Amino acid sequence: MTRRSCAIYATGIVSANLLIIGIALVVAQVFQTMIHSRLKQEITLSENSRVFEGWKNPPPPVYMEYYFFNVTNPEEFLKGARASVKQIGPYTYREYRPRENVTFLENGTKVYALNPKTFVFVPEKSAGNPEVDTIRTINIPFVAVMNELNSYSFLIRPVVSMYMRSLGVRLFLTRTVHEFLWGFKDPLLTKLHSLKPEVDEYFGLMWKKNGTHEGEFVFHTGEQNYLDYGKIDTWNGLRKMSWWSSNESNMINGTDGAVFHPLINRNELLYIFAADLCRSIHLGYVKDVEVKGIQAFRFAPPADVLMSPKDNPTNEGFCVPRGDCLGTGVLKVSVCREGAPIVVSFPHFYQADPKYINAIEGLSPNKEEHETYLDLQPTTGVPIRACKRAQLNVILKRVTGFPETRFLNETIFPIMFVNETATIDDDSAAQMRTMLLIVTAVSNFPLIIVGMGIILLLVLIVLFCRNRQKKTAKEDTAYTQVSDKADESPDAPASQPASQPQRNGSYIAMSPVEAQKC
Repeated sequence: MTRRSCAIYATGIVSANLLIIGIALVVAQVFQTMIHSRLKQEITLSENSRVFEGWKNPPPPVYMEYYFFNVTNPEEFLKGARASVKQIGPYTYREYRPRENVTFLENGTKVYALNPKTFVFVPEKSAGNPEVDTIRTINIPFVAVMNELNSYSFLIRPVVSMYMRSLGVRLFLTRTVHEFLWGFKDPLLTKLHSLKPEVDEYFGLMWKKNGTHEGEFVFHTGEQNYLDYGKIDTWNGLRKMSWWSSNESNMINGTDGAVFHPLINRNELLYIFAADLCRSIHLGYVKDVEVKGIQAFRFAPPADVLMSPKDNPTNEGFCVPRGDCLGTGVLKVSVCREGAPIVVSFPHFYQADPKYINAIEGLSPNKEEHETYLDLQPTTGVPIRACKRAQLNVILKRVTGFPETRFLNETIFPIMFVNETATIDDDSAAQMRTMLLIVTAVSNFPLIIVGMGIILLLVLIVLFCRNRQKKTAKEDTAYTQVSDKADESPDAPASQPASQPQRNGSYIAMSPVEAQKC
C-alpha cells in the first residue's frame, strides 16, 4: 500500500469519527447541558460564589436624575384655566447602595440584608445648582391637610383655611430644588407638630431617605432552585402586603431588580417588587440589544401593568377602597403612604389615558425618554443597563371650605419625575465578554468537531479524485525506449535521406502500444 493510499484511508477514518462524535454530542447537547448545570451552581448568593461580592457591593455606578415641573401660570390655574408647566433638570446624584448586615439563614438557602442608599450631588451631570435654582409647584403639606379635613365637619374647614392663610400658606409654594428634595421646615407642619408631636415638622420628597434603607429583605440564594435566585422571601417580615384589596395585588413577587436568574428566555415574564411603589410589577421581552459589545434582552413593563381595571380586570385589586379606581397609566399609592393623595405614573403620563396628558399644558410623553426598561444578559441574568423612570403626582380637587380650590377641576397634577440609570462599567463588561466567549466556545465545541469532520471529508474527496485521475492516466499510456540508429534490417535503406537531421545520443519518447494479436 502506497503512502497516498494510507493518507486517504487515515483521512476517511478520522473524518468519519469526528462526524459521528460531533453529531452525537450536538444531538445529546452534552456540553450545553454541562455549561448550564455549571451556571446554575455558580450563580447563587452563597458566600463563596463569584457573583456574591458584586451583589453585596454593586460596581456599576447608579445615577438618580431628578426633573421638576415648574408651574408657569398659578393664578390662571386657580381661576379655572389649564395648568401650564415647564420641565427643569436634571439634577443628578450618584447613588451608593451597598448591602449591609448580610446574614445567611436556613443552611445558606436564604440571606438577610439591608440596602441603605446614599446620594451625592454630581454637578457635571446636572443642569444647575440645586441650592440656588427655585421651583414653583403644588404645596403638598397644604394638600395633605386639606385632604385630611375633607372628612371633617364643614364648620371646621373654613376656620382651618383662614388660619392657614394667616400663616402665609397657599396652594402653591416656591422653594429651592435642594429644599424640595431633601427637606425644609414647613410652617404648617410646625404648627401641627406642636399639637401632635408625631407629625414631622420638616417636609421633602427625599426627607430622611439619604443614608436610610427601604426595609429589611430576606432573599432566596438560589441554592435549592436556580429560578429562585435573588427572589424576595420576605420584606419587613411580610410575605404579602395588606393594603391592597385582593390577594393577588398584595403578593410580593420577584427580585428587587438587582439580579435575575440565569438562562433567561424571551417568552417569560420577569417580576420586580418596587418598595417605593408598594407593589410588584412584571416586565416582558421587547427586543434584542447590544451594550458595550454584550448581547442582551430588553425587558420593559407592558401597557397592562397600569391599565384601567375596565381593560385589565386583574388590576382591580389596586383600587382602594374597592371600586374607587383611577384611569389607565396611574396608580394611587397613598394607601401605603400617609399624607397627601399621591399618585405615581410613568414620566409625562407615558402610556396613560390621554385625559391626564391633555389636562396639563407642557407634557410630551415619548418612549425613548420615558420608558422603564432593563437590558439583561440572558445567559447569566446580569443587568447590563437599567432605566427606572417614575413620576410623582398629587390629586387636586375642589374642597368645600377652602376658597382657593373653588374653581378647580379634579386634576392629577405632576410634581417631578426621576430617572434612575445604571450601566455596566468597562472592567465588568470586559470580564463579561471574556466569560461569554468561553461559554460560547465550550457550548459550540460539538459544532467545531462536526466542522472539522466536514473539512476532512472534503479533503478526502479531493485526494480520492486525484488518485483516480492518476490511475486512469497510467492505464491509458506506457513508456518505451527508442534508438537513434537506423533500422538494421537488411531491407532498410543504406543511408538516411539528407533532409533527416542527425541525432546525437538517445532520447525517450512515448509511443502508443499496439494491441497484441493472438
